[in-house]
Amino acid sequence: MNIPEDPTDRTAAPTPVALSTNPDLSREAVPGQKVALAPGQLQMRPSRRGKPPVHLADLSLEERIAAVEEMGLPGFRAKQLSVHYFEHFTTDPDDLTDLPKERRDELVEKFFPPLLTQVSRQSADHGATQKFLWQLFDGPMVESVLMRYSDRNTLCISSEAGCGMNCPFCATGQMGLTRNLSAAEILEQVRIANRMLARGELPGGTGRVNNIVFMGMGEPLANYRPVATVCRRLNAPAPEGFGMGARHITVSTVGLAPAVRKLTAEKIPVTLAVSLHAPDDALRDELVPINTRFDVDEILDAAWEYFETTGRRVSIEYALIRDINDQAHRAQLLADRLIAKGGAHWIHVNPIPLNPVKGSKWTASDPRVEKRFVEILRDNGISATIRDTRGSDIDGACGQLAAEVIESDTHREDREARVARVEAIAAAGD
Repeated sequence: MNIPEDPTDRTAAPTPVALSTNPDLSREAVPGQKVALAPGQLQMRPSRRGKPPVHLADLSLEERIAAVEEMGLPGFRAKQLSVHYFEHFTTDPDDLTDLPKERRDELVEKFFPPLLTQVSRQSADHGATQKFLWQLFDGPMVESVLMRYSDRNTLCISSEAGCGMNCPFCATGQMGLTRNLSAAEILEQVRIANRMLARGELPGGTGRVNNIVFMGMGEPLANYRPVATVCRRLNAPAPEGFGMGARHITVSTVGLAPAVRKLTAEKIPVTLAVSLHAPDDALRDELVPINTRFDVDEILDAAWEYFETTGRRVSIEYALIRDINDQAHRAQLLADRLIAKGGAHWIHVNPIPLNPVKGSKWTASDPRVEKRFVEILRDNGISATIRDTRGSDIDGACGQLAAEVIESDTHREDREARVARVEAIAAAGD
């Protein structure tokens, strides 16, 4: 994606941006300095560029073989290591009993450097929802959430530490972007969850992860190459990867249309989820600031192309915010715009009751309003389902993940001013 650089002096402290200025702003964060984004400000580059050590999960099977052979070992040892990681979910040298005992520690050190350290684990929904806080090797925190259902186990994974998209109703969006995660750091979230499930360490008995959703911290398509690599590793048969069906992998985006087109070209038919949240550009510019670069028409064009190429129905995510975007006329406008792109068959809409975020006055829509919103979509022939929310009492639901939220007085004033602006635009559309 070709994004112009901001000429601002990168050694100077960032200053808040007045609401009257162009909201389409992007700057490189000051290295090492915490970020508090001004209203409408996008952070496309991380404030930290820590590069984790290369891990087995970063490598293709051919690359693993070459690395093992460089150590003077036969190439088949790479397959054995891969089986332990992707099928047995272990990196413990004591478990690698089919490898030479005198080389196990050396192999583990080279191929399984520690990337995630569990800081905490919280439980909700009688143990069916588990939220994990991980510390990365260089200090930043990320979170993942495991949700157990009667017929599946879904893991919500993070692709970035923080997020630079600055959506005002999302806790992660208020953090700014610390850094992107490597492919292995993302895959480790999956491997560890699988290990816990396989060993019966989590409530509900043994099992394994059946579904992956890139709906944790970060904008997945802003960290494009590692995320595309992860999709391939998840989908590849063991021992190349975890052997998950592509239809059980969902990649979400707030609207990076060029990256959606790149994902289309990857020809991995994962499910694409577009976090739309508003059908009109005036409101979406404020709720989802990336809309100032790629508007509703452009992201829907890219989503339609994804459907045409892959045959995979696109999910439209829509957080219902009371008196902001939940009006009947917006439900009808949403239906009209989706149908105009290609009919009613190519999308499924997931209205999501807004999960409360600390410091925000916005809340979920009234259930009767939610019901009417869905009825309007269905009356237009569009498949729509209110999405189940899990883990809100442990801040583990959609939009609530925030390992660290920065809130200075200036940032609070900016946020409150932005809330007023969003409310004014929402009311003007009534």
